[in-house]
Amino acid sequence: MPAQSSLSWSRVFAVFLKELVQMRRDRLTFAIMIVMPVMQLLLFGYAINTDPRHMPTVVQVREEGPLTRSFLASIKASTFFDIVAVAHRDDEADRLLRSGDAMFLIVVPEGFESRFVRGERPQILIAADASDPVATGAAVPAVEQIAARAFAPDLEGALSYLSAGPAPYEVVAHRRYNPAGITAFNIVPALLGVILTMTMVMVTSIALTRESERGTMETLLATPVRPVEVMIGKTTPYIIVGAIQVVMVMAAARLLFHVPFTGSLGAFIAGVTVFLFANLMLGYLISTVARTQMQAMQMTFFIFLPSILLSGFMFPYRAMPHWAQAIGEALPLTHFLRLVRKIVLKGGDLAAVFSDLVPLTGILVALTTLALLRFRRTLD
Repeated sequence: MPAQSSLSWSRVFAVFLKELVQMRRDRLTFAIMIVMPVMQLLLFGYAINTDPRHMPTVVQVREEGPLTRSFLASIKASTFFDIVAVAHRDDEADRLLRSGDAMFLIVVPEGFESRFVRGERPQILIAADASDPVATGAAVPAVEQIAARAFAPDLEGALSYLSAGPAPYEVVAHRRYNPAGITAFNIVPALLGVILTMTMVMVTSIALTRESERGTMETLLATPVRPVEVMIGKTTPYIIVGAIQVVMVMAAARLLFHVPFTGSLGAFIAGVTVFLFANLMLGYLISTVARTQMQAMQMTFFIFLPSILLSGFMFPYRAMPHWAQAIGEALPLTHFLRLVRKIVLKGGDLAAVFSDLVPLTGILVALTTLALLRFRRTLD
């Protein structure tokens, strides 16, 4: 056999041109390669914020006076808290905190002003939704700064003697739903949603795309089976796999991390079921767009990345800008995280999670409709 000649740059250039042509033909993969870094830049640069601001807060003022009015005005002028309601009853304030409409409850108790003037250091009470410890960790320092700024003008003149010692008030915080502030109580239930999103979407999209690559889908389509029947038959086995994953994760959460389960089991099963189907339909939709398994995997990660970053799993959801929150609302994981935390940590029932179950069901219906429409086009 003739010996191999030395390296030929002309042949290297020919292979290079061939690869460029192949890349130009595979437009979907090329688009994902370009869009993914841009999306990461925008998400990490603008949407991700570990310093929460504009956190929804309900205020309960049990005494009116110049000091409390100054304190409320300072809260409204701050960037940390956004007052979404003024509660007049304890049950009203608790309802807003439990539903997630407010993350903080700030209470100015009776006799605050008279005790303030007498130097008895009255308490300003903060109840924080500690189901997300990261978002609520900076609440006490923020209230202390707000109170110091609000009461500074009042500590002049006749009340100047109060400024000599410690602050003439005390900020006391109570963590609700996670009193010890254990991070695992927040992370482990949320991991259930992350695991189901990653496995259900990826496995479904790759498995169905593999059918098309191997030509077995064409054999299946030659039978009298209808598109909806193909969808049901193809996704049902993965529902069983998802159910096994749910049991494993929740058992580990209870036995290894001692995460409490305080809510309704029926509401939990309903939420998990809808979430499972939504992820399966998302994977099915991806399989109708992707032509290869590599494209299916790339598109899965294209969906998985914003799901992790914009759902409230890693970073406080309320700390993100409004446009990022709007994207997060379109992701199934966002609603499932709220749902599972309400049930597991807050003792929620079906009525408590109804506001999260409705948009999750809407996403499921939209994904199912799009997947069926795309599948019919493939048939044509």
